Amino acid sequence: MVNYFFDTYAIIELLKRNPDYLKYGEFPLITTVLNKIELTWWALNEHGEAFADILRNSIVHVVEITDDVIKDAMIFRKNHKKRDISNADAIGYAYSLKQNIKFLTGDQQFKDLPNVEYVK
Repeated sequence: MVNYFFDTYAIIELLKRNPDYLKYGEFPLITTVLNKIELTWWALNEHGEAFADILRNSIVHVVEITDDVIKDAMIFRKNHKKRDISNADAIGYAYSLKQNIKFLTGDQQFKDLPNVEYVK
């Protein structure tokens, strides 16, 4: 079975029950604490504190961000400065490359990059 790294965009689309993302709901949720933070911020602003708490508490497994992933992510971000990629997205993308899993996103900045499953 193919695995995916879920960036924040992908998780939000799953929560919104976007039909284009529903098929990814069967896969394990692989993400980082940085995406968990972004997701909590989104939930707090869109749905309030109670929902944000439930969502934050439901994501209990996050992958470790190692020094080599940080290094690769920052080099990637520097080399793609014009794309205006966040640290969280760069780290997620670098992690997906290291683990040889697809980076699942609908963020335009990643549309034409290798190892990306771009779903709008």
